[in-house]
Amino acid sequence: MFKQLFSPITINKTIIKNRIVFPAMGLFYSYDEKLNDRYVNFYLERARGGAGIVTVGPVGIGQLGMGPLGPSLENDQAIPAFAALAGSIQAAGAKAWVQLYHGGAYVRSLQIGGKKAIAPSAVYSNFTGEVPRAMSLEDIQNVQNAFISCAERAKQAGFDGVEIIASAGYLICQFLSPLTNQRTDQYGGSFENRTRFAREIIEKMRVRLGPDFPITIRMAGNDFVPGSCTDADTPEFARVYEKAGVNAISVTGGWHESHIPQLPGDLPRGGFAYLARSIKEAVSIPVMASNRISDPWLAEKILQNRSADMINLARVLMADPDWPVKALEERPQEIRPCIACLQGCMDELFNLRPAICSVNPRTGFEGQRQIRVSPLPRRVMVIGGGPAGMESAIRAAQAGHQVELYEKGEKIGGQLWLAGTPPHKQEFWELIHYYEKVLAASGVKVFLNCEADLDLIIKRNPDYIIAAEGAESSFPAIDGLDSSQVFSAWEVLSGKADVGKRAAIIGGGATGLETALFLAAKGTISAETLHFLFRYEAESPDRLRELVYKGVHEITVFETQSTVGKGLGKSTKWVVMDNIARYGIKIITDARILKIDHGEIRYEKDGQQSLPFDSVIIATGSKPVRRVADLLKQTGIPFSVIGDSVNPAGIREAIHQAYLTIMENL
Repeated sequence: MFKQLFSPITINKTIIKNRIVFPAMGLFYSYDEKLNDRYVNFYLERARGGAGIVTVGPVGIGQLGMGPLGPSLENDQAIPAFAALAGSIQAAGAKAWVQLYHGGAYVRSLQIGGKKAIAPSAVYSNFTGEVPRAMSLEDIQNVQNAFISCAERAKQAGFDGVEIIASAGYLICQFLSPLTNQRTDQYGGSFENRTRFAREIIEKMRVRLGPDFPITIRMAGNDFVPGSCTDADTPEFARVYEKAGVNAISVTGGWHESHIPQLPGDLPRGGFAYLARSIKEAVSIPVMASNRISDPWLAEKILQNRSADMINLARVLMADPDWPVKALEERPQEIRPCIACLQGCMDELFNLRPAICSVNPRTGFEGQRQIRVSPLPRRVMVIGGGPAGMESAIRAAQAGHQVELYEKGEKIGGQLWLAGTPPHKQEFWELIHYYEKVLAASGVKVFLNCEADLDLIIKRNPDYIIAAEGAESSFPAIDGLDSSQVFSAWEVLSGKADVGKRAAIIGGGATGLETALFLAAKGTISAETLHFLFRYEAESPDRLRELVYKGVHEITVFETQSTVGKGLGKSTKWVVMDNIARYGIKIITDARILKIDHGEIRYEKDGQQSLPFDSVIIATGSKPVRRVADLLKQTGIPFSVIGDSVNPAGIREAIHQAYLTIMENL
């Protein structure tokens, strides 16, 4: 089915069994610069899942390059632990790579004991909010030597290859960019000088490692930072890398400070494959495509179209490490999808916490969280077909129990249907489709349009009950809520409300803002129409922009607090706020709603004010539903209450709690 994806490829003289790469990504599984069991179990799971290459990293090289937030190869004492990890990855069938990292100006002073980070020039970093120290020639020499020494240690530890990171705005990028490199010596100014730092690292590394050891580099196909390097420049960088001795190039897009989404759902699947193609056309060595390549059909298409030779799957293999095996065995419908939420894999890192995955409760806990087959199979009743209920049903079946799931609605999925309604959120629906397939494959009996009441529970008499009834909208105490013009956000997202032209949304949290974007997109042109109009130059660029962002609704969001966006993660909030601005959605903060009265909202902000409206949408939160859960004690049957029925939260909390409930109780 995926012939290209599972064909072997050679990097230098090393044969890779397929075209799938698990690239390096920040994990924060240790704070002492050392590998530990958590790292080992994480990488081993991806190797067992069938990836051709598993890349360990980012791995620090010292020289103020990272600090203690990841493993380091700075000294020989680290070699035994890395050797054991390389051996484990290889024994599981994958080639083992190490990515060598130096963050330059992207390293915060708190990471390196209060010292200043080092960079090509003392230019303020938009990422850290700090000014680094300009590197001396001695600093440059020391960092280059550190890269090379760490590469030697990686080879000594038995790794199959090393990767140099020259992407995402890190140190090598800072040398390449005229924005961050303002040097006047041999490492700044001209193209030749700005590429010298990277070129010398590669050339020296090649000499020290020998001609046959694979060296790869990860580069930005476009910095997506105004005034920095674009895809007009980067093919030339790639040629320099190849000539210097690199054997393959991994291509991504953007710096961390870029105002172009690189990972959330706003980026279409495979949206940066064109960057890999530009690099591939410039070099004769293998090129890897990256970013939001979620499904094997897309991966195969990119390879068939010769846009790339290999595919990087990072967060996709966090969501499902068995993605390669399932694709190879022609079971792609059973792949647990990445929903591009970034809540566990990015937001946790921004808070200096270990990376996890919203949809895969085992990610980061591979050695701790394991569902084992029970020696005493039981009859389990699951009440509620939302994410908590579906996950618990699958896991209970995995443990060998007979499972029945009861959903009062006409389809499973619960609030995932609403979560997938706003623009660029459709990956949530893919998760529903996954659950549908796996529930059926697991032998779970699903009963739709069936409300599990006390009589049914007594009749079925299960051995254990999981109550996952979900949540419902919670309305604040505002005069006029009984008006026919007032709707819940859930009613709007489900298409049950005619909101008219002027819509007022009360509540500026995640639900309120996403509801606003959902309404704002109504009446705008589709991507297909935009492509058609652009292709035939039927409208001016300004008119096209207007058509993309001007819909049929005028939307105002009211929030009682001084800021909006509660519930949005740091990695996605800026994207939401950018879109709020582009769509012209009005935000009124520090506003206390006084009354909803005959087509008018009365509110207090710097005195009493009013605003006309056609509808008012309430997005102020939700409350648990426990209609059955509160009655279960009467049955004498052991039970657990999970998900929003305990406390309305996010999808991550629901799925993780479901997994742990089965693991600990069944």
